[in-house]
Amino acid sequence: MPAAGFLTARLMNVTSAPASTLMSAVGLQKFFPIGGRLPFGRPAGWVKAVDGVSFEIGEGETYSLVGETGCGKTTIVKMILLVLQPTAGDIFFRGKKASKLTTKDLRQYRSSVQAVFQDPWSSLSPRMRVEDIVIEPLLATRQLTRREARRSAFEVLEEVGLPAGAGRRFPHEFSGGQRQRIAIARALSSKPKLIVLDEPVSSLDVSIRAQTMNLLKDVQQRSGVSYMLIAHDLATVRYLSHRVGVLYLGKIVEEGTSATLFDNPMHPYTKALVSASLPAHPDSDWKTIVLTGEVPSPVNRPDGCPFHPRCPSAMPKCATIIPEWREVQATRKIACHLY
Repeated sequence: MPAAGFLTARLMNVTSAPASTLMSAVGLQKFFPIGGRLPFGRPAGWVKAVDGVSFEIGEGETYSLVGETGCGKTTIVKMILLVLQPTAGDIFFRGKKASKLTTKDLRQYRSSVQAVFQDPWSSLSPRMRVEDIVIEPLLATRQLTRREARRSAFEVLEEVGLPAGAGRRFPHEFSGGQRQRIAIARALSSKPKLIVLDEPVSSLDVSIRAQTMNLLKDVQQRSGVSYMLIAHDLATVRYLSHRVGVLYLGKIVEEGTSATLFDNPMHPYTKALVSASLPAHPDSDWKTIVLTGEVPSPVNRPDGCPFHPRCPSAMPKCATIIPEWREVQATRKIACHLY
């Protein structure tokens, strides 16, 4: 993706989202205890990393979460990957509660939900050959012989565009872009229904980011896999996403289709994020919204709307009343007193 900004991807983005739901999060909360223990074993305080987040991911859809560092994106990803258990709320995968899965269903879930991480240098073992890296999820989640697993690994490496014989080499023998293709191949090897993409192109050179993004779109078109994308680069988000959720201090404040959200942001925080991106042309009439102050502490959240201490459009009631999460357009939801 050229550095000219997310507007260059406008005509290439897919805006329609599939109707059937693959995964849904309902009222997800994750609080971490802090400080010394008070009488009766109570913690001194709580870090409210995620506080009441709900969203859906459709079959064959890319759903993205954007927001500043510390807004809760990674915590949500860890709950989806079952690394962390929610404090409250639940995750539903094809109608089944993730917290109620049997041992058999849990193995199927882990096979169906895979991840591609930000840094292929650290996410791939330097001591394993590429074919062993790719077949490891297969041997762990499916009953296959090693010969069958190797055949599957060869097919998936070919699918992501790696040369013949790549399976016998080690990760350090490849470029950064090729290593990320290996990570994608590993995620695809178990034929997942959902892949979590955690900043999948941020560590790559700009010249090969577009190749990796196009690969992800091609894989989605061929296999129908769904993506959950976590990214800071709005150009990447716009190009890959069907729908986008905007996180602030552990809450989703706006959600909509990629095109409508970036063309017409409604929440003041979304407007600030979009305005901070580079314009498509340096001579365009582009106004940057500069937010004052710092992100409030998740330990001591402000009353009312969590964004009101920094919001340029704040009203008196924003400091005391929490805005309702409501649908304001056919494909747009928002939590803001302005609407």
